[in-house]
Amino acid sequence: MEQKIKRRNLLGGLGVAAAGLLAFKSAPVVQQKITEAVAAEPEGDGYRLTEHIKKYYRTTTI
Repeated sequence: MEQKIKRRNLLGGLGVAAAGLLAFKSAPVVQQKITEAVAAEPEGDGYRLTEHIKKYYRTTTI
């Protein structure tokens, strides 16, 4: 029983480490995409017709 618990802890730790490494490696790519998306938005606080708004309008038609 003790052997199974140790093995499970080892495998769980490896899974957490792999997920952390993946997040660390992909962080610059995600940051770059966020920066590009923010830069593409028009200036001002005015109305923006986004995909979310278009979807809402489609759901309100009779």
